[in-house]
Amino acid sequence: MLSFFARSVLKTYGGFGPCGHTIIRAMSSSGGPTAPYTTLAISHPTPTITQVELHRPDKRNAMNKAFWREMVECFNQISDDQECRVVVFSAAGKVFTAGIDLMDMASDILQPEGDDTARISWNLRKFIQKYQDTFSVIEKCPKPVVVAVHGACVGGGVDLITACDIRLCSQDAWFQVKEVDVGLAADVGTLQRLPKVIGSRSLVNELALTARKMYADEALNCGLVSRIFSDKEAMMAGALEVAEEIAARSPVAVQGTKVNLIYSRDHSVAEGLDYMAAWNMSMLQTQDLMKSAQASMEKKDVKSIKFSKL
Repeated sequence: MLSFFARSVLKTYGGFGPCGHTIIRAMSSSGGPTAPYTTLAISHPTPTITQVELHRPDKRNAMNKAFWREMVECFNQISDDQECRVVVFSAAGKVFTAGIDLMDMASDILQPEGDDTARISWNLRKFIQKYQDTFSVIEKCPKPVVVAVHGACVGGGVDLITACDIRLCSQDAWFQVKEVDVGLAADVGTLQRLPKVIGSRSLVNELALTARKMYADEALNCGLVSRIFSDKEAMMAGALEVAEEIAARSPVAVQGTKVNLIYSRDHSVAEGLDYMAAWNMSMLQTQDLMKSAQASMEKKDVKSIKFSKL
């Protein structure tokens, strides 16, 4: 869960050059976090696309106490938003994230409450599980989440992106499972999700045990990301294009696909097929199926179909 100390963060990233902001500004509702949030900026590039932007650029988007709480609140709200069909997650400033804001969270992590070992451990377990929920809520959200990574994606950033459905990055992006460098095993999702994202146990072990950096080209080759863009501006345009393609499809089909992909990842083929049959015995009765089939027969673009809210 930890990345590295705040002074180390500033030293490491202080020399990063400027990135493109044109698309970010166009897709953001304001120049900063959107109330009631203090770490997230929420905007709507189209009525069916929600952009969530991690917005602590002056702190290299380090994840403070508010962030961990606000992510859960935000994605729970998105899950219930009938207008939203897809989410684009990005970050403001020069880097995606430097990981945890240790200066802000040191007391919770290093001085857990409790009168003895059992009680301290019990409280620490609850603390860890609460922070695991911050990224699990992305995976549980039925709306597909497209994440766009630029610059550094360290520690908790890897936990975050592995919970997303589609990962894109700019050419300057790099990724680091940093936790072993600060004396702990990553505990909010990387060790559980990264092996299933990459597929190479050896590579995952190497990244997690050595804390070495993985750059964009290697991330593409191993499957951590599906596309690389020349810079941040091009990446954000590409992320929006992907989101628009998803949003044009039936929300019944799209959300059902996400739910079943995640279920199948964690179960056998037989179990996945059985779950799929149970799912579609009701979902196949949607009007979206007839609308899509008719449009296909008439050679109409799927974007011309008006699907009901879900």
